[in-house]
Amino acid sequence: MDVDDHAEELASDLGVDKEEVKRDLENLVQYSVPIGEAKQSIRRKHGGGSGGGSTPTTKDVAEVTTDDGNVTVTVRVLSVGTRTIRYQGEDQTIREGELADATGRISYTAWQEFGFEPGDTVTVGNANVREWDGAPELNLGQSTTVSLESETLDVPYDVGGEADLIDVDPGDRGRVLDVQVLEVEQKTIDGRDGETTILSGVVGDETAKLPFTDWDPHPDVQEGATLRLEDVYVREFRGVPSINLSEHTRIDELDATVEVAESAPEMGVGEAVATGGMFDVEVVGNLLAVRDGSGLIERCPECGRVVQNGQCRSHGEVDGEDDMRVKAIVDDGSGTLTAVLDRELTERVYDDDMAAALEAAREAMDREVVADDIRETIVGREYRVRGNLSVDEYGANLDATEFAESDEDPADRA
Repeated sequence: MDVDDHAEELASDLGVDKEEVKRDLENLVQYSVPIGEAKQSIRRKHGGGSGGGSTPTTKDVAEVTTDDGNVTVTVRVLSVGTRTIRYQGEDQTIREGELADATGRISYTAWQEFGFEPGDTVTVGNANVREWDGAPELNLGQSTTVSLESETLDVPYDVGGEADLIDVDPGDRGRVLDVQVLEVEQKTIDGRDGETTILSGVVGDETAKLPFTDWDPHPDVQEGATLRLEDVYVREFRGVPSINLSEHTRIDELDATVEVAESAPEMGVGEAVATGGMFDVEVVGNLLAVRDGSGLIERCPECGRVVQNGQCRSHGEVDGEDDMRVKAIVDDGSGTLTAVLDRELTERVYDDDMAAALEAAREAMDREVVADDIRETIVGREYRVRGNLSVDEYGANLDATEFAESDEDPADRA
C-alpha cells in the first residue's frame, strides 16, 4: 500500500480532507517515520485516536507478515540497542533489537521507553507492523502496551546479542562483540550538523575481519586494543557488514587477547558471491580475461573516479592524474567475479613501475599496449585472490589485497 492509499484510508476513516492527510503523511515519511507511527500521529492530530479501526490479532512470530496492521505477540527479548536519530529536525532516542518465540525471530523499533531488557518475556500488545528490508518489523509506539510475563518463554536463540563477526548481518541492532582493533584512523566528514570527527578502521576476531565506524570517538578505540563492544549496530558498507559505534555504545577493555586469524576464509567463487559481500575472503580461479579499462588509466584529482576522455562524471572536464589498475575476470566453475587490482598489485603483474608503463605507451603512441602486455602475462593462468568482495546490480567485484599465481597441483584440486 503506497502513501496515496494510506491517505485515502485515513481520510475516509477520520472524515477529513485527503490532500491534507497526504501532505502530512509525506512529510512524516520523508523523515523516516514508519508508516504506522505516521498514521497514528495523524489520527491523534485529528482527534481520531490511535486504533485505526482495527483490532490487533494475536499471532506467533512466524505468522506475522507485512500485510498485518497491528498485532499482539508474546515473546522473549533477545537484544536491546539504543540509538539517537534525527526526527522532524530534532534528535530522538529509540530502542531497537530482536524479539523471538518458539516459531521465529523478528526485529523491532520502540519509539518510547518500555523498560524491558534482554531475557525478559513480555506480551507486546497493539504493535504496528511495517516492512523493513523486505521483512516484517514491529513498531512499538504510544498505542502499544508491554507487560512483563512471570514465566520465561523458551526460545531456540541466544539471548543478549553476543555474536562473532562472521555471524553479523546488516540491520542487526544491540549486538555485543569481543574484538581486536586492527586499524584505526581519525577522519573529519561533513555530518548533518556540519564537520564531524569520527574514527574508522578494521576490527577482527578469530572468525572474520570487518570495517567499523565510531560516530562518537571513544578514547579506548586504539590500534591493538582488545575490547568488548556493547550495543553496536550493523550497516552495509560497499556490500559488506560494517560495525557502527554510537554515543550509546559501552566499551570495556578485555584482559584476554582476542585472537585474529591471519588467513582469510577460502571459498568457492559461487559460494562467496552468494553471501552478498564479504570484507576479507580468498578465492582460487582461472583468469579468463582482462577487461577494458585496465592498464594505464586517469583519475579525477577531486574524487578519484576514472576519467574518460578528460571528463569526470562528477566534476566535468579535469586534468586527470595517471594511475594503473587491472580488472580481471576470475572463474572457478562455480561462479565468476571481477578482481580489481590497485596500482601496487598491477605494477607487480606488469613487472615494472608506472613510469616504465608510461614510457612504453609513449613509444608505442598507444596506452593500450600496457593492458595488452598484462593480458599476455596473466590470462589463462590460475590465481589465488584475496580481498574485499562487494555484490550489487553491476555484478561481483573483489578489491584485491593479495594476488598470486596458484601453487596448487591441478590433479590434487580435481
